[in-house]
Amino acid sequence: MTEQRKKKLFVLVDVLCVIVASLPYLVLTIISSPYKRRVHCDDESIKYPSLPDTITHVLMATVTISCTIIIITSGEAYLVYTKRLHSNSGFNQYMSALYKVVGTFMFGAAVSQSLTDLAKYTIGRPRPNFLAVCKPEVCEGYLLDSNCTGDPRDVTESRLSFYSGHSSFGMYCMLFLALYVQARMVTKWARLLRPTVQFFLVGFALYVGYTRVSDYKHHWSDVLVGLLQGALIAIVNVRYVSDFFKQRVPSCVQTEEPEREALEGKPSVQIGEGEHGNHYTYPRVV
Repeated sequence: MTEQRKKKLFVLVDVLCVIVASLPYLVLTIISSPYKRRVHCDDESIKYPSLPDTITHVLMATVTISCTIIIITSGEAYLVYTKRLHSNSGFNQYMSALYKVVGTFMFGAAVSQSLTDLAKYTIGRPRPNFLAVCKPEVCEGYLLDSNCTGDPRDVTESRLSFYSGHSSFGMYCMLFLALYVQARMVTKWARLLRPTVQFFLVGFALYVGYTRVSDYKHHWSDVLVGLLQGALIAIVNVRYVSDFFKQRVPSCVQTEEPEREALEGKPSVQIGEGEHGNHYTYPRVV
């Protein structure tokens, strides 16, 4: 098998992995319905009013997508331009670097959304505003579905409280970007800029979770679990899937270092191609 065909196969495997990770989310959203647990009319935790979303789905998507595009594209462009990032790919260096980061991000996002929807549709916990959305004509004892006069789609949606999708997705995206900034923005002039950017990224994710409680869309425990899940997936994805924190040697150093050490009589170990196509050169300790 030629090298070019191998690389195409690797790309195909990556795409298939993202699709497979997205399947639970797609299947549950399109063809499934949430578990209908029994709802008691005297349950005070589901008697809150129905309010509009402070952070709508459109606003959430706009902020997360914009931040992702701006931070990742500019970060990879800077590293490639300064030759701090090198790939063996015969394709454009920048596009190769961008593909690896975006692919890692998409895989983690698919896993996060699938895990969130698995919990939502399996548990079927009513939202705090369930009765306001259901609008029952008569409610005595346990509420029957036939008593709900509200929009059936809204009633179904109001059974998806645990855990918060806004919180899990927002925290995953923002923490992933915060860790990306930690790994990529390592210049001296970014000593305070880096934590400032990270503060606003994580702060937005927390604010999204807070609004889900104040808007009566989720119970506080839904938001807490969502934030923890999003953070966990982001950390695991960056730690074990990405190569953000793996040691890199600039391409110019990779070429010059062995020659310099040979002239000085210092043997070195050239470790071949890294996991993601990057070269690493380490001096041998004698």
